Amino acid sequence: MSVVANETLDAKGLACPMPIVKTKKAMKNLGPGLVIEVQATDKGSTADIKAWSESTGHHYLGTVEDGEVLKHYIRKASEGETSEEKKHEDVLDLDGLRNKIDGEENISILDVREPAEYAFGHIPGAVNIPLGELEERYEELNKGDEIHVICRTGNRSDLAAQKLSEKGYKNVKNIVPGMSEWQGPTKKNN
Repeated sequence: MSVVANETLDAKGLACPMPIVKTKKAMKNLGPGLVIEVQATDKGSTADIKAWSESTGHHYLGTVEDGEVLKHYIRKASEGETSEEKKHEDVLDLDGLRNKIDGEENISILDVREPAEYAFGHIPGAVNIPLGELEERYEELNKGDEIHVICRTGNRSDLAAQKLSEKGYKNVKNIVPGMSEWQGPTKKNN
């Protein structure tokens, strides 16, 4: 498949949230209806870019794998099609999460990072459902639970928390800044 892009953005070697940060900047300079190709190597960038595009009104066209490089294609929406980027309002910091864990509160922790990220260190008891699989795996979560969503930095988990809230999950908290600064106990799967 050959897709012609009006602009190419190099986000190779960058981890979340940087592919999205660079894409947001590049989209400001792109004309409505034009297509940008975002080249990334972060496996989680597919779900991130798709979710971000949907939340802002831009049209996620798809992703093509070219060896280790993921080429994401996004068509910039016209001014009337775009929406203000939303943030999940119910946020909890790492100290708050740690207090709940240490207090043995009955909470669910949902880690939306990619399986490899999860395997190399996650909060004990956390369930791993990568953001890109969340729509197909909602039923694994109990709508009545207090769900604490975590990723590496708080960006991917924000998108996941929004999706859960839209699906009727009432008690969803986005954990910020995420596993990159978590000082509590971790478990490895290797």
